[in-house]
Amino acid sequence: MRVVLQNKMSVEVWSDVMCPFCYIGKRHYEAALAQFAESSKVEIIWHSFQLDPNITNRVDNQENVYDYLAKRKGISYEESVKMHGRVLQMAQEAGLEFHLDKALVANSFNAHRLIQMAKTKGLGDEAEEFLFKAYFTEAKDLGDPVVLAEIGREVGLSDAEFLESQEHDDYAYLVNQDMQEAQNLGIRGVPFFIFDGKYTISGAQPTQIFLEALKKSFLEWRKIVPVTKLKIAKGII
Repeated sequence: MRVVLQNKMSVEVWSDVMCPFCYIGKRHYEAALAQFAESSKVEIIWHSFQLDPNITNRVDNQENVYDYLAKRKGISYEESVKMHGRVLQMAQEAGLEFHLDKALVANSFNAHRLIQMAKTKGLGDEAEEFLFKAYFTEAKDLGDPVVLAEIGREVGLSDAEFLESQEHDDYAYLVNQDMQEAQNLGIRGVPFFIFDGKYTISGAQPTQIFLEALKKSFLEWRKIVPVTKLKIAKGII
C-alpha cells in the first residue's frame, strides 16, 4: 500500500536495523536533505525489512558481525574482517563509529515492532536512529527485551507503549505487512528508497545521488500539489 501524504512528499525506506549500509544510507540521505531547499516539505517513512529472519536469540551462542558472516559465507574470521573493510571506511566517511567486532547479531523482529509503535507517535525516524546507534556503535544486544525497553524510553515511548509493541499482534502484523510489500515490489536488499512513489534508490548511494532524486521527485510532486496562497479580503473587523 503506497503512502500518500496531504502536504508533504513522502520518501519511503525499507531498512533493517542490523544492516550497516542502511545506517550509512540514512546519513547520506540526511546530508542530501540538509542541502535541499524544500526539506520541510519532505517526510521520511520507515518500513521494516529483515535480512535474516531465521536468526535465533540465544544468549549462550551470540556471535559478532564478523563471526556471523564467516559462518554464513563459509570463510575464515580474517576473511570476514577483510570483507568488512570497505564498510568501516564508508561508515567513517559518513561520520559514524562502527564496532563490528562487538556488535551482537540478533533477530531484529522485536526491534521492528518497537519502530512500528514509534511510527504511530511520529517517532519513526528517532527509533531508527537510536536502534542503529545502539547496535553498531554501542554494541547493545537488540535481542534483549530489557535493552529494547531502554531504547524505547530514549526514543520517547512509555514503558506501557513499549510493552504494547511487543505483546500486541497489531505491531507484528505491521512488520510482516511491510516485508510482504517489499516482496511484492521485488525488493531483495536494503536500504531501498522510494521517492514520491516513483523513483527508487537501492543501497547507500552517494549524497549527490540522493539530492538529485529529491530535486527531481519534488519538482514533479509540486506540479501536482501546488503551493496554496491565502487570499486576503478587505473588510470591517
